[in-house]
Amino acid sequence: MQDRQRNRRQYFDELATTSERWFVPYIERFKPLAPGMRVLEIGCGDGGNLLPLARMGLDVTGVDISVNRIGDARRFFSEEKAKGVFVASDIFKMTDLEHSFDVVLCHDVLEHISDKRGFITNLGRYVREGGVVFMSFPAWQMPFGGHQQICRSRLVSHWPFLHLLPNALYRAVLRACGEPQVRIDEMMDIKSTRVSVETFERLARECRAETVNRQLWFINPHYEIKFGLRPRRLWRWLGAIPWVRNFFTTSCFYILRYGSIKG
Repeated sequence: MQDRQRNRRQYFDELATTSERWFVPYIERFKPLAPGMRVLEIGCGDGGNLLPLARMGLDVTGVDISVNRIGDARRFFSEEKAKGVFVASDIFKMTDLEHSFDVVLCHDVLEHISDKRGFITNLGRYVREGGVVFMSFPAWQMPFGGHQQICRSRLVSHWPFLHLLPNALYRAVLRACGEPQVRIDEMMDIKSTRVSVETFERLARECRAETVNRQLWFINPHYEIKFGLRPRRLWRWLGAIPWVRNFFTTSCFYILRYGSIKG
């Protein structure tokens, strides 16, 4: 397990830096941001993605199912003297937030969701007219698409493509390398909720979400602060090859727009 998985403040700072350098400029290409605009992050974790937006004068709200992560977000924002509202809840039970936001962020959340169709459809409930959704996720088949970097075993956490093994063999390797049962269950759950470029784009079309832009990354922008690697877009010709592109795409960026969705 990497130190940043234990040091939540470090993880918060790294996400804030990546958001400022890469997420915010990408969003602003399609939705210019101004003080007073409302931003919602679903699955906000410790809130790092929202910090640069709060510093720009935007009204930020973060929702996450984890009480501990929301507690961290409130504490870190307080330390930064930044304003933000953070709620520990299932976002889709919060009807008071519907049709309220200019921008909705979903960073590295979709790959953990079982009901992706329901999730993508319901996102439209929280975007006001003219608003956009920024969606990002790792393609499942990429070297660490199984999030094995969070494992305790150094071997497992540095083993690319390990998650592509058949279920029984994957579980056996995790067990043999000393991973606790709770972590094995988590890794198998991630494997069961995997998402590819093709799956996401099909669901987006079926859920009436318009893809305004797609950017596939060969080197994830977050790797700049994590590993000192220069972000690099996936070559256009490779990104045009279905299924093959997933093995080389460490992050997928999308801007989505929704039509009028009532209820």
